[in-house]
Amino acid sequence: MQLATDEQLVRDANSSLIASGTASKTPEELANIVSLFASSGGWLDQVRLRTDHRWYERLYHGPDYDIWVISWMPGQSTGFHDHGDSSGAFVVATGILEEHRPGEQTLVIHPGERRAFGPDYAHDVRNVSLGPAVSIHAYSPPLSEMNEYEMEGSRLVPRELMSERAATLNQGRDVQRRKLEGRPDALSIEQVLSSARARLRRLSPDEAYAAVAKTGAILIDIRPESQLASEGSIPGAFVVERNVLEWRFDPASSSRLPVATNHDLHAIVFCSEGYTSSLAAAALQDLGLWRATDIVGGFDAWRTRSLPIVAPSKASQDWPR
Repeated sequence: MQLATDEQLVRDANSSLIASGTASKTPEELANIVSLFASSGGWLDQVRLRTDHRWYERLYHGPDYDIWVISWMPGQSTGFHDHGDSSGAFVVATGILEEHRPGEQTLVIHPGERRAFGPDYAHDVRNVSLGPAVSIHAYSPPLSEMNEYEMEGSRLVPRELMSERAATLNQGRDVQRRKLEGRPDALSIEQVLSSARARLRRLSPDEAYAAVAKTGAILIDIRPESQLASEGSIPGAFVVERNVLEWRFDPASSSRLPVATNHDLHAIVFCSEGYTSSLAAAALQDLGLWRATDIVGGFDAWRTRSLPIVAPSKASQDWPR
């Protein structure tokens, strides 16, 4: 699609800013470029929406920068990534996006708002709204590399390193599995947990706190009552023991809670340390609650971050069920 039409779109946006050159653009210059390009409107008929994955297209590729358009259906995200040696900027043209960075508050980005950043900047951009979104992106020098990351506690770890760890674990699992006569398809709990987490966009305690405060997400405490009594809980969290979770949050269940009215419910599950909660959140996704996820580190991590808790002696008085 990178034909004369795309070059004309660029010229129409602002020829003085986007003329060809050899020097790299600064983040602020890129921010001006995406804003002007978005306001031109000539790119709108090229946008496509895809429910199975984010749609994107490079509309301009020059010697010093390139321009991309991306569409986002509800629930779609980039995952944590950087842009190699390229600086970048993007502007939300329609809809609402969120930017997530480790150790920082979630940033909600509305139409017309833009973000600019230098090389080696890692973030995760998501559409957690109920409608589609479209954004315009520019990178200088033109985008040639993206490195993906996974959250490990509160820090980012390159995905290839995580893959190497997984490969090492898989080798050990393969040895054990070969020993299980007549059980060639047996899975270890580590494999089941890894598969569940691969489906989730897990939240840090700070991100979960912000989601409840700003977007109407709900917290679901699945710890057994003995742990609740000794550890306390989180104010406003729904206390639902694991063995009845699906029945309480399936919108089609006759035993559902009043809050479980549709599949768009943003359900954030937590347990003590963030293991059982991952399996539980995946089970809710199986029921169609596509926004279900859990808290990295569970209640222990929430308490370590000094976020609000209900003391053990008072916890049982206000548990919503």
